[in-house]
Parts: sequence; structure tokens; C-alpha cells
Amino acid sequence: MPETELDLVAAELGPGGDLAPEADQEGYRRRMARRKEVQQQRVGERNLEKGLVMVFTGDGKGKTTAALGLVLRTLGHGEQVAVVQFIKGGWQPGEAKALELFGEALHWHALGEGFTWETQDRDRDRLLVQQAWERSLQYLGDGTRKLVVLDEVNVALKLGYLAVEQVLEGLALRPELTHVALTGRGAPAALLEQADLVTEMKLVRHPFREQGVKAQRGIEF
Repeated sequence: MPETELDLVAAELGPGGDLAPEADQEGYRRRMARRKEVQQQRVGERNLEKGLVMVFTGDGKGKTTAALGLVLRTLGHGEQVAVVQFIKGGWQPGEAKALELFGEALHWHALGEGFTWETQDRDRDRLLVQQAWERSLQYLGDGTRKLVVLDEVNVALKLGYLAVEQVLEGLALRPELTHVALTGRGAPAALLEQADLVTEMKLVRHPFREQGVKAQRGIEF
């Protein structure tokens, strides 16, 4: 069974839990050599390539930011990307402006009209979400887009503007190597079950709540 890094460190610890003096340098080299061996074995055993379903959810900040990191990375490799923003759309975020330099390699659609408490029109919000989903389906079935980001789609699911069955059926339309990232709080269990990667952002502290700091350019938008 491959050793963990903790196993390798423990092997060099003395009875009191400290590194024995004579093990400081030579022990470190042995641990790193063993770690390299284990990592190479793990990498060698994993040779599959597939389009991933990645979900970024939770009540902490950073869900859209994580997805946009994937956008930038994918564009950097010369691939094409599509971003469809559900709910959002009442303003132009800084990242949309910054990424304009990628031209047609990036298609960006902010198809909502802002937060639901601002719009105060459930029927119109539902209609806009469905329109955003129709646009998403076009990209999900388009093999030229290496990555499709469905930003805040989890919120649309949570509010009942979109059915999870619709989303799962749409994800099944993807070409084999197309990745999709879905962001937003409250991702439903059925979606999490189908995802290849799930990251939950945990809220520990936020300046808006605790210090009364307003949303600022470059941080929130």
C-alpha cells in the first residue's frame, strides 16, 4: 500500500516526536525520494482523460472565482470557452471586461437581470433562466468549446427556476472531452451525485457581514 506523507515523516521521528538530529538532512532526502516514488506511481496508474463535471457550491466566497480560474487556464492553452451567467446580469463584472482581449475564443453571456430581490418578478426571472438554459444547451453540445461555465445555475435550481432533470439531461449531451463548471449555493444532491469534482466553499468570516464593508471593485465584481 502506498505510504502517505505523514507515514514518511513519522518514520523519521524520535520517541518524543522530534526529528532526530542525525536524520535532519539525510532523513529529509529519503522522505522526499520516497514521496517522489509514491507520486510517480500514483500518476502512472491514472491515465484516463474525460470531460469533467465540476461543482463549486457552499456559502463561502470564491465559487465563481474558482470557475473563472479554469476559464483563464483553458484560454491560456488556446482552447475555446463559454460562460453563461444565470441570475447575474444587472452589471458588467470586471472579469468580463478583462477577458474581452480573448475575442471569439470566449463567449460570455450575462442573461439575468440581477439578484431576485432586485428584480422582484418571479415569472420574468424564471423566463430569463430558461432562456439562459437554452443558450447553455447550445454550448454544451458544441464540441469546439473545451469548457462551459454555468455561473449561479445552482441558485436557479434552488429557487425552482430550473429543474435538476433538465440540467442532468443537458450535461449528458456534452462531447466526451468537454468540461463544465457549475457554480452557486445550494447545489442539489442529484447534481452532486453526478459530479466528478465537488468543492464546497465554507464561510468563516466576511467583511460585509462583520465590518459593514460594501462590495468593492476587483473583489466582488
